[in-house]
Amino acid sequence: MSQRPRYRSVVADSARWDGFRFRPGDIVISTPPKCGTTWMQRLVALLLFDGEPPGPISSISPWLDMQLATTDDVFALLETQQHRRFIKSHTPFDGIPYDERVTYVCVGRDPRDVAVSSLHHMDNMDVERFIEKRAAAVGLDDLAELGVDQPGPPPPQSEADRMRAWMDGDSEVTVMTLASVLRHLESFWTRRHLPNVALFHYDDLLVDLPGQMRRLADVLDVTISDERLAQLAAAATFDAMRQRADDVVPNADIQLWHSTTAFFHRGTSGQWREAFTDDDLRHYDARVQELVPPDLAAWVHNGWLRTAAAAD
Repeated sequence: MSQRPRYRSVVADSARWDGFRFRPGDIVISTPPKCGTTWMQRLVALLLFDGEPPGPISSISPWLDMQLATTDDVFALLETQQHRRFIKSHTPFDGIPYDERVTYVCVGRDPRDVAVSSLHHMDNMDVERFIEKRAAAVGLDDLAELGVDQPGPPPPQSEADRMRAWMDGDSEVTVMTLASVLRHLESFWTRRHLPNVALFHYDDLLVDLPGQMRRLADVLDVTISDERLAQLAAAATFDAMRQRADDVVPNADIQLWHSTTAFFHRGTSGQWREAFTDDDLRHYDARVQELVPPDLAAWVHNGWLRTAAAAD
């Protein structure tokens, strides 16, 4: 039996990793939701295939612990893949099996932008479609255990109430809260010294996409010329991904979103300034201080590039 912590929600269950067999060279992309998971999958795909992958991202890089397919189906898909596998997860590092032959990649983002993006993300999701697919894959008998009274869309709340719930929530079965974002990033931050663990930051990708893609190529031991890398980076901008939304957006194949192009909402940093009041920011700062140490908080809000520039 697994000794790893179990992370469960209506969406995912880290116990689904039990029994999965890694191959040398596998890649696990594990980020908190709305921190750049799909963007990192796109970058990895472009590097590994030296261009467009031969299919939609959900079939090329499945989300292993998402409960919209049986583990038998997901394991079978991964077992038949002949390319270097890269697997999506929203499970913190300590909930995923560790293998020295595997590269673990995480992406951080300013949690305030995560909050804004999360609200838009939930509004864009077809919740009834999600419940339908989940029922077919794993059933709904566990919903009450997970704190969900009945399947279907949650009761409406004001945006202010949703924002405060995001800041204050700390349930073990809720993955879209400030606490869950920071808990996930801390699980990687404390292990960043490991040679097969790589931490990227959303702001760094925005500021210098080719440079960060070069860094990713080095992490994955992919040899690529500067000229070719610049071409691939151009295919990974938000505008470029939006143009190929049906292939790039996860779960587009099962019509999970009201709009696949709206999945790429803004792709910017600082949008939180329009959503957080002064009182919100004071409350937010206090919560961050409660949850994580100062060095992690500084990186989460600034990334590697701005942190290095400030040190200079």
